[in-house]
Amino acid sequence: MDAGTGDDPMTMARKHMAEVVAEHRGWFMFAGGALIVLGVIAVLFPLLTTVVAKVFLGWLILIGGVVEIVYAFSTKRWSAFFYNLLMGILYLIVGIWLAFFPLAGVITLTVLLALTFILQGVVQAMIAFQMKPHEGWVWMMIAGVIAIAAGVMIIAGLPSTATWAIGLMVGITMISTGWAYLILALQAGKTA
Repeated sequence: MDAGTGDDPMTMARKHMAEVVAEHRGWFMFAGGALIVLGVIAVLFPLLTTVVAKVFLGWLILIGGVVEIVYAFSTKRWSAFFYNLLMGILYLIVGIWLAFFPLAGVITLTVLLALTFILQGVVQAMIAFQMKPHEGWVWMMIAGVIAIAAGVMIIAGLPSTATWAIGLMVGITMISTGWAYLILALQAGKTA
């Protein structure tokens, strides 16, 4: 590798990233537009979005509990039978609670979502730093900062934020990420 050519690993990675965005520009635009539309729907109906997210999560956990119980009984001779059965019953109870009592446990789910937003924001900021010379990196950084701010706002406003925060913040985060994808795609169109 010649130091004078600028072919260091970071430069090569950035060039590759720019090529990938340019090559899949249509998909970036589609994903960005879809995220914006879904985000607007979530913002317009925050309580409904919160309840739907919680019920969906409940059903996933409930199904996982059934699978764990069936697994436990299919491997009865294994030494961890009672552990698997206990875990399956615990998943089943939590799944039923989340799926069939939609407003119960919203605070816990709200805290988990806030932490997810903060983590998402950190990851988006890291991606933005990797993209830095590429046009549009600022929008990815802004999306990351918005996600971190959303997570902090949710935690700071508990418990009153629990009824609307999940739906509203999911919507805002989807909109900001959608804009970031659109800007990257539009910038890739200018350089192509």
